[in-house]
Amino acid sequence: MDHNDPALQVLIDRVNAARDAGAQLCIRGGGSKDFYGEPAQGEVLDTRVLEGTSSYEPTELVVTTRCGTSLAELEALLATKDQCLPFEPPHFGDPDISVKHRGATVGGMVAAGLSGPSRAAVGSVRDYVLGATMLNGKGEVLSFGGQVMKNVAGYDVSRLLAGSLGTLGVILEVSLKVMPIAPATVTLRLEMDQATALARLNDWGGQPIPLNASAWWDGNLIVRLRGALAAVQAARVRLGGDIVEPEFAGPFWEGLRNHTDEFFSAAHRAVESTGATGASLWRISVPQTAPVLALPGEMMIEWGGGQRWLCSALPASTVRDAASKVGGHATLFAARDKSAGAFAPLQSPLDRIHREVKKSFDPSGIFNPGRLYPGL
Repeated sequence: MDHNDPALQVLIDRVNAARDAGAQLCIRGGGSKDFYGEPAQGEVLDTRVLEGTSSYEPTELVVTTRCGTSLAELEALLATKDQCLPFEPPHFGDPDISVKHRGATVGGMVAAGLSGPSRAAVGSVRDYVLGATMLNGKGEVLSFGGQVMKNVAGYDVSRLLAGSLGTLGVILEVSLKVMPIAPATVTLRLEMDQATALARLNDWGGQPIPLNASAWWDGNLIVRLRGALAAVQAARVRLGGDIVEPEFAGPFWEGLRNHTDEFFSAAHRAVESTGATGASLWRISVPQTAPVLALPGEMMIEWGGGQRWLCSALPASTVRDAASKVGGHATLFAARDKSAGAFAPLQSPLDRIHREVKKSFDPSGIFNPGRLYPGL
């Protein structure tokens, strides 16, 4: 990254001014994830002043791009070389979901750390971050990691930024591993109840099947096979079910990725309703082998059973206790009232580590205060 870039200097000056004035900054790109986590605080620091792809080496499967670059723009660039971000980061572009969105950015993608339907098969955002350049609370530009996998070893701060929601600093530029688009994709639909679906997914998970994504809801298990043509064709015959034609399968997975499909649209409407339902949308992370969670409300299951979405008016303690009993945790993904905390409370050792890391990067507490946890 060119440290003499005028756009970078704008961000540095804003950080230095905020530190000197004892002010706080709300780091924001496209604003597509403003609803996620605790409420944002502070003056907006718009990262879109720093945009553009610095380098792209298709043969090396790596791209380096700036934080304010549109995620859609980056994916379009990769598509020209038949490559992609395989973890399918969500755009959340539907204006009916929450506030007016301005388009997801690369910096926001990393800071939120959210992945789409294929996450269980290919890995998360963090797994594809090779290196990063960031601006800390002292106004210093720091670089971590590299642009090739062999440079990424041990404890890598660049991956620590994934999911930090901007609490450690401004992500200025990231180097990402990209992958070729799979040559073959088939989507299948099978009718079965939740318990049967979980058992089937667990069974398939131990077999050499190119299972790329799965979703169970309302008595239907939808699976996506992706990989080499021969492997996909063999698995299609082995798994059975009805083939979902591409013109329907594509929008379904995109809707799941961006929360515009039927389940999420209904869930977000329930959350935004002014009625007395008090519904919340929970993201429950559990081991893939966890049994059916007997919780009232609408549930949709992804990631081979590892991610369970619940739209319900249940108290936070009930949902979190149910997740904890099977070795998981629950995130209050979308709700009018987040007084129970967006993220599961941290135990003492982890809480101390979070606060020490925050202090080392942002000693004056400038960046996104309280976005992960109150007082952090």
